[in-house]
Amino acid sequence: MAMQRLLASSLVAATPRWLPVAADSFLRRRHRPRCSPLPVLLFNRRSWSKPRKVSRSISMSSRKMNKQGDLCNEGMLPHILWWKEKMERCRKPSSMQLTQRLVYSNILGLDPTLRNGSLKDGNLNTEMLQFKSKFPREVLLCRVGDFYEAVGFDACILVEHAGLNPFGGLRSDSIPKAGCPVMCIVEEIQGPTQARARKGRFISGHAHPGSPYVFGLAEVDHDVEFPDPMPVVGISRSAKGYCLISVLETMKTYSAEEGLTEEAVVTKLRICRYHHLYLHSSLRNNSSGTSRWGEFGEGGLLWGECSGKSFEWFDGNPIEELLCKVREIYGLEEKTVFRNVTVSLEGRPQPLYLGTATQIGVIPTEGIPSLLKIVLPPNFGGLPSLYIRDLLLNPPSFDVASSVQEACRLMGNITCSIPEFTCIPAAKLVKLLESKEVNHIEFCRIKNVLNEVLFMGSNAELSAILNKLLDPAAIVTGFKVEADILVNECSFISQRIAEVISLGGESDQAITSSEYIPKEFFNDMESSWKGRVKRVHFEEEFSNVDIAAEALSTAVIEDFLPIISRVKSVMSSNGSSKGEICYAKEHEAVWFKGRRFTPNVWANTPGELQIKQLKPAIDSKGRKVGEEWYTTIKGFHDLQKAIA
Repeated sequence: MAMQRLLASSLVAATPRWLPVAADSFLRRRHRPRCSPLPVLLFNRRSWSKPRKVSRSISMSSRKMNKQGDLCNEGMLPHILWWKEKMERCRKPSSMQLTQRLVYSNILGLDPTLRNGSLKDGNLNTEMLQFKSKFPREVLLCRVGDFYEAVGFDACILVEHAGLNPFGGLRSDSIPKAGCPVMCIVEEIQGPTQARARKGRFISGHAHPGSPYVFGLAEVDHDVEFPDPMPVVGISRSAKGYCLISVLETMKTYSAEEGLTEEAVVTKLRICRYHHLYLHSSLRNNSSGTSRWGEFGEGGLLWGECSGKSFEWFDGNPIEELLCKVREIYGLEEKTVFRNVTVSLEGRPQPLYLGTATQIGVIPTEGIPSLLKIVLPPNFGGLPSLYIRDLLLNPPSFDVASSVQEACRLMGNITCSIPEFTCIPAAKLVKLLESKEVNHIEFCRIKNVLNEVLFMGSNAELSAILNKLLDPAAIVTGFKVEADILVNECSFISQRIAEVISLGGESDQAITSSEYIPKEFFNDMESSWKGRVKRVHFEEEFSNVDIAAEALSTAVIEDFLPIISRVKSVMSSNGSSKGEICYAKEHEAVWFKGRRFTPNVWANTPGELQIKQLKPAIDSKGRKVGEEWYTTIKGFHDLQKAIA
């Protein structure tokens, strides 16, 4: 358990250069509007610059592609044939009817002759076609108003596998269209635009198994469930034996285990959840000189394991070609570098045989209980159980095993307490830091772990354990870090976080309050950013908010309170008039809400001037909110927007 927790710490310490970049990005998030937990993005065009590298490259290509033929080049043909194969496997009646309206001349499968199928330059379909070319084998969804829409091939897949109904029913004169919330999401860049102006869109996230959608997480107070990363796996064969290559896109790492037996490869496939499986053409060649894989029993076990799964063949240098496939799948640049974290098999004991591991339940098998659940204490599930399983199936060298044993022995004899580490998956840290989506909660968690590593380094008993745990940590992470370097880097990152992130208890981070304005308004407007970043980094913005809040309070006192006083006096006589200062949560605004408060005869009495200055409240789209909601001519909207 302690070793697993240390792995995340060592990864953070080994990459201190990421923290200033992520922290600076987090500071800039103040200019972005508040975001709901749903993947919805609202941007102001005037303050939004350089959103994503993908966005810039697509925008450049958009100006160059003026002809439909440019979007349907020969490079898309293999992907179109791949989608055609998927469409032929559809079995639901609704999805089969949709596939009849597809054409296989573009990567979306849209028929330009059908309703809403135009591919003219400048419309939404053309933009989606450009985005689809970046991720030709992923499901693409585009936010259109309040919905996420998929068209063509993607719509058929969602109807077939996600149980969604087609938009517009099954009318035969329209392109296939369906709605879905996530995967590869294209967001609208919303802001003040002229009528009929084109909306800007960019790829806000590429979610796949093992790598969830994290866009906008830096602005919210909730966490996201982060599963274990799923690698892209490739298998090849040479004179040394079988080679299993595993590439983690999130970590930008790969490992190549050579000299494996066929049984060892099958064992690793059964315990590994992978995103894509690639089989090298070398597997087809056997001793008989034929290319029929599995003939004469050679490769039959591996073929039986792979034949029922989805896989693709590839040629060339196994490692280089598989890395190219990964860059293509995830839309990475060609210059993206992957770090080799291969652990040599020399000096390592033999793992459990496939049959043994299956019979004792180390490899999950239906109908066979796990021996580990019986041997280990009931409260030792989760990480301890997984770690023991990994030791049995991937035993470390004798030196590393000795370090683990010595660390356990030291832990059994210590007289001080061991820090209660928060286990942070390394892949989660990398994903959030590279995406610049680390929120203040996650930064505080990182700081807690770093401080606990510092505590271990400063304690004589715990420092010996720390030194021993660095050996198994190096095997898992691929980083060989000395204890003094680890402690120094943890100290640097912890100090850097403390300089930027608000750690609580700071008086200058208090939510604004006013006697006459509902407290829910200021809480909703300010809780999303106050208490996150130290005020010294945004002194001007904090001051502007304070000034706007004071001006809003003054305007409420001058324009609304006289009316409230008048309404109360009228209520004392007949009780018919009503009026109050209310917070309209849906519209994020403070307005006057009242009825029957207008005098029958204007006699220049207190409050009449303020009543004449009232005007109907309108929403963000310029529509009248209701008969009872009023604002004034003093620009309440601008003041409240400044606070938000």
